Amino acid sequence: MNSRERVLAHLDGRPVDRLPFMPITMQFAVDIIGARYLDYETDHRVLAEGQIRVAEKFGFDYVNTMSDPAREAADCGSKVEYFEYQPAAIIEGTPLLADKTALATLQIPDPLGGGRMHNGVRSVALLKERVGRDLVVEGWIEGPCAEAVDLRGMNNLMLDFHDDPAFVRDLFAFCVEMELRFAKVQIEAGADVIGIGDAAVSLVGPRIYRDFIWPYEKQLVDGVRAMGAHARLHICGNTRACLSGMGELGCAVVDLDWLSPVADGRAKMGPGQVILGNIDPVAVLRNGTPETITAAIAQCHRAAGERFIVGAGCEVTRDTAHDNLLALRDYARSHRPGDVT
Repeated sequence: MNSRERVLAHLDGRPVDRLPFMPITMQFAVDIIGARYLDYETDHRVLAEGQIRVAEKFGFDYVNTMSDPAREAADCGSKVEYFEYQPAAIIEGTPLLADKTALATLQIPDPLGGGRMHNGVRSVALLKERVGRDLVVEGWIEGPCAEAVDLRGMNNLMLDFHDDPAFVRDLFAFCVEMELRFAKVQIEAGADVIGIGDAAVSLVGPRIYRDFIWPYEKQLVDGVRAMGAHARLHICGNTRACLSGMGELGCAVVDLDWLSPVADGRAKMGPGQVILGNIDPVAVLRNGTPETITAAIAQCHRAAGERFIVGAGCEVTRDTAHDNLLALRDYARSHRPGDVT
C-alpha cells in the first residue's frame, strides 16, 4: 500500500496498514531546499520541489500547495505586500472592497489567466506529474469567511455581520463562486484533495457561524465533492463553538488546531468524521522532545479513535528540530488506526 492508496482508503473508511501522516509545512519546506519564501509563493517549480523534498525526507503521505492566503485576493486586485523570507500579507488598511459598492462590479478572475491562482494550478499539475501516483496531491482554496476578510478587511467584515447582513451574504456568494472555479481547475490538474482554509471563523461565535458562514462552507464542500475530490477543512485557532457545524459539512477531513481539544471534536462531530491533528506546533512539536511528542500524539489518537490522521494543530514551524518531526512520522508508521490504548 503506497501513501496515496493509504490516505484515500482511510478517507473512504477502508482498512489501511497504518495511520496516514499529513502535517502542514510551508516555511519549513522552503528551508529544506534553501529557497526564498517569495519564490515558493510565486514559482510553482520551487513550491513543488519543497513539498517533494520534505515529503521524501520525513515520510509524508501527501504534498500540499498551500503557501499564503493572498492568491485569490491578489488576482482580484487586492494590494499585497511580498517579503523575501516570510509569507505575503494583504495590506489591511486599504482593502479592495473598502467601498462596499465595488462588489457589484468586481469580476471573478480567470484561475487560468496567468495570475497567482494559475501558479497554484501549475503547482498541482507538477506535483501530480512527479509524485501523484505515490502521494496524495492536495490543492488549496480560501473559505468564504477568510476570503471575505481578504477582500473587505477584518474589522469591516466583523461590523458588516451586524450592520449589513445582506452585503455579507452577497460577498460570501461571490467568494464561493470564485473558489469553486479555482477548485475545479485544480481538480482537473490532478488534485485528490482540496484544502479549505477558513481561519477567520475562529473569531466569530456560534450564531454568526451558523447563520452566515456554515451555509457557504457547505456549498464549497458539496461542490468539491461533486467534482470528484475530497474536502479538507482547516480553521486556525479555537473552534470549540463551531465544532458541531464543522462536523455536519461532510468534509473528508477536519483539522483541529491545538486550541480545540480532540476529545471535544470527536464528541461534537461524531464517530465517523476523520480528524487531523492536533498537538501544539510550538509548545509541543517545536519545543518538545521525541518522547514528549510521541506521548502527546498518542493522546490525540486515543481521543480521536480510529478515524484519525497524524499531524500538528497547524503549520510546522520553520525551526522545528528534524528529530521531533520524525517522532510524529514514527508514531504514524508504527500504529494502525485501531491501535488505541
